[in-house]
Amino acid sequence: MRRRGAHTNPPNRFESVRREADWEQLPEEDLAAALADEHVVYLPDASQSIVTENDSPDVPFRYSVNPYRGCQHGCSYCYARPTHEYLGLSAGIDFERKIMVKHQAAELFRRFLAQPGWDAQLVAFSGVTDCYQPAERQFRLTRACLEVALECRQPVGIVTKNALVLRDLDLLQEMAARRLVHVYLSLTTLDAALARNMEPRTSTPAARLRAMETLASAQIPVGAMLAPIIPGLNDREIPALVAAAADAGATAASYVLLRLPLAVQPVFLDWLERTLPDAKERIVALIRAIRGGALNDAEFGSRMRGAGPIADQIGQLFRTFCRKHGLARGLPPCDSSQFRPPAVAGQLRLF
Repeated sequence: MRRRGAHTNPPNRFESVRREADWEQLPEEDLAAALADEHVVYLPDASQSIVTENDSPDVPFRYSVNPYRGCQHGCSYCYARPTHEYLGLSAGIDFERKIMVKHQAAELFRRFLAQPGWDAQLVAFSGVTDCYQPAERQFRLTRACLEVALECRQPVGIVTKNALVLRDLDLLQEMAARRLVHVYLSLTTLDAALARNMEPRTSTPAARLRAMETLASAQIPVGAMLAPIIPGLNDREIPALVAAAADAGATAASYVLLRLPLAVQPVFLDWLERTLPDAKERIVALIRAIRGGALNDAEFGSRMRGAGPIADQIGQLFRTFCRKHGLARGLPPCDSSQFRPPAVAGQLRLF
């Protein structure tokens, strides 16, 4: 299957019945056509809320907005893949091909911000799936939500792998002038070929760096999110990634070590076997070395950073080069004091 992170649909852990594709009776030319199918299905999501709350000590935000479920970017390592299993779908191909669209995202966000007592804490965009994935070109739900945020003076943080964020430069620039936004561009590698294999529908590394430079030039606070760092694969790129981000105008950086929860494991291991068979054994051994012998660690405090000598070395390398390039300070905090509740249908603003 061309340009996909997953080539399989691993079993859904909540389903007792699994459907297996049987290709044995297909002529070779029909099999090739079936495996090359790029069709993406957009399905309406009738969720009655848009803001998700978490209490994880490992996550630097409490509230997040995700206008889409599933992600066309198709990153082989994506920790969000198992969320598709809650929908009766697979964390593999289904996650990339069957995209749930929250058409009422902006109105639901408006209703949330109109709640009495909302104290305008920062709301993160892309807490799970990327808010600027290719579907956003068509549906423009992220932009609609940002328009609501600007109207209400609601602070937001954005993390994305897609240069499509520049489409909304007008909104972001106005929000930044009011200290209401910051943006992180996710960088995994500077190797375009590796990026195309590992995260097939994201913007190229060069395009992400150009987007970072454009945002910085527009006075929008921008940082680099090095995620995920995969020991034995892209950990050696940390110095170059930090330097490239600094050259592009980033003023902060963070990193997350690879996580392989639940159904992400078979998808990522299959990707390694297909694309890097000679390196698979070494990479898997190093992942186990930072995860106490396992392939994943769900414990707070260690799941994002790993544990052991190799994880410590990666962290030290990252911090050293952040200090060298001036990215250790973090982005300036957003200002929540300007917040004003929105008007909702049938309601007039009193002040």
